[in-house]
Amino acid sequence: MKRTGFYHYAKGLTLTVVVCLTSFTIALSQKPTHPETDTKKESKPAAKLPFELTVKTRPILNISLKAEKAKMTEVAQELSKRLKVPIFLGPERQNELVTIEFSQLTLEPALQLMSPTVYVDYEINAGSGEPPKPLGIYFYDANQGEPPLTAVVNGSTQSMLIEGNTEDGVEPETEDEQKKLEEKPLRIELKDNLLTVKAKKQPLSLVLLKIGEELGIPVDIQELNSSIVDTDISKLSVEDAVRQLSPNIRLFLRADLTRAERRALRLVLAEPPKTTQQNP
Repeated sequence: MKRTGFYHYAKGLTLTVVVCLTSFTIALSQKPTHPETDTKKESKPAAKLPFELTVKTRPILNISLKAEKAKMTEVAQELSKRLKVPIFLGPERQNELVTIEFSQLTLEPALQLMSPTVYVDYEINAGSGEPPKPLGIYFYDANQGEPPLTAVVNGSTQSMLIEGNTEDGVEPETEDEQKKLEEKPLRIELKDNLLTVKAKKQPLSLVLLKIGEELGIPVDIQELNSSIVDTDISKLSVEDAVRQLSPNIRLFLRADLTRAERRALRLVLAEPPKTTQQNP
């Protein structure tokens, strides 16, 4: 693979309450403009792009790109069109010319070659078995900072967990305290970005609220009559852990490709899909 460019890369629950919160979306991208056409005149064929871009979805999503001093805005606009995903450019990237060539790379490696700083917001449907669905891609400048958390991932409601146990977060000092901790019907721990969930016949909604509390992210409980969870999950990524809890969970996360980090943004416990009854 050959690649050249004009830039360098830098390396106990007592009560649950549902509260409606107002959210907002920050628009960052520029919408492509469409000049008016004269309906009386014969339409001209579309101009050939000054670069070659191929996006294939089978057998897996892969991207090929060959560009010689192409405008980054045009490349990003065409890639957004092909992927059906909004792409946001940093101020410096909007005026950049790029020379680059790569072939048949999967999404994240391809994006990393196109920008010094890349973030991708995903939605993960725990019950689909499909790979994460990209919701927004950010080609940012090297020192621009992280995009707003609600740029593409937002919601109008969240559920809040209120509890009165003041001993949460206190490390056990004796063997008896450690034993009592291990016997608790629900324990959620996050260490080194790995999640441990030990639940003994606990409502799924409660489990998710405790996970959200541990992660510091909003949780939206849409399925009020949730199932009972009896599980023991040890040191898994958040993505893998929620897949084991319920097929009705939606996890939104952000991937920082430059630092190889993934951060949960929001959890949703959705209503199970309705089944249609067929006439005999």
